[in-house]
This record gives sequence, structure tokens and C-alpha cells, in this order.
Amino acid sequence: MLLVSRMHTPPDPQLTDDEMAGNDATAETSDPAASGVHAGVPLEPSAEAVRRLEEENDGLKDRYARLAAEYDNFRKRTLKERDELTTRVQGAFAGRLLDELDDMERLLAGDPAVTTSQALYEGMELLARKLWKELESLGMERIDPAGLPFDPALHEAVATTPPTSPEQDHIVCRTFQAGYRFKGALLRPARVQVYADPGQA
Repeated sequence: MLLVSRMHTPPDPQLTDDEMAGNDATAETSDPAASGVHAGVPLEPSAEAVRRLEEENDGLKDRYARLAAEYDNFRKRTLKERDELTTRVQGAFAGRLLDELDDMERLLAGDPAVTTSQALYEGMELLARKLWKELESLGMERIDPAGLPFDPALHEAVATTPPTSPEQDHIVCRTFQAGYRFKGALLRPARVQVYADPGQA
């Protein structure tokens, strides 16, 4: 019977004993699965990885729920504060007009039989001045552009008339209805008549 012996490669005579030992150690640890290490990071058992990810997911869900609740409370609080601020501003504005309302009531409480048109006119004129003083202090501005160049951003041309000289072209000749601005914001444009040649309205 023939016996087959395992082939054995003789060691390279040029390698030292230390180099041969190093080659053997490298061969033993070259398999990541055998050593339990992958790219320098220890492999984690599947069950442990799933448990850890579930805990992280639960933590993120809880954090999201708290943030959503905090934002909803902030939104509601902001809306409430804005409504309260609007109410306070409107109340302050109405309070500044109480004197004018009192003057109007006194003017209307007079006996029509003895109140002359001159007295009524003077009373209304005084009331209008007081009212405008309060409105101007708040930022109201009246727009009456008669004699000024036409500005489509502030004026609305509702009629035209031919100019009598070239210098009058596109000049406002008459204000039908005054416009108003509040702190620079246009509330209503002034309705005017403008000097312009026919067809240039």
C-alpha cells in the first residue's frame, strides 16, 4: 500500500526565524471573521444592535413629541399676545379721541332754535382741528396734491383738462377727494384732475 505524505514546503533559507514567525501570525489573523474584528470595529451581536437602535428611535420620538408640543404652545401664546397687543393699541387710540367725542356731543346738545350757523361752523372747525392734531400725532398724513406734479403712486387721476401752458403738463389742477397715509403707508390715494393733453389720461 502506497502512503501519501503531505507535501511540506521547506522554509526559505534566506528568511530568519523572526520573519517566519511573523508570517505565521499574519496568516492566523488575516481572516476578520475568525478574529471577530471588522475594519478595526468590534462586531456587535444582531440582537444587541436591534435593541440599541430601538432605544435610540424611542428617544428621538420622545424628543420630537416634546418639541412639537413646545412649538404649539409657543404659537398659541404668540397669537394670544398679538391679539392682546392689538386690543391695547386700539383702546389707546380710542382713548385719545374721547375729548373730541365730548366736544361733538356738546355741539349737538345745543338748542337748534338758538344755535346760529356761524356758531355751528366755528364749533365744527374747532373740533376738526383737535381731531387732526391727534391723528397727526399718531402718524396720519393728509394728501392734497393740487398744484403738484401727478404721482401715480399717491394719486388717482379721474379727470383731465388740457394745459394752458407747457409747464402745466401732468400737474394736478384739482383735488376731488383727499388721500391719506399712515406712517408712510398709503391708506387711500387722492382722486384728482390732471392737466394733460387729450388722449394722455
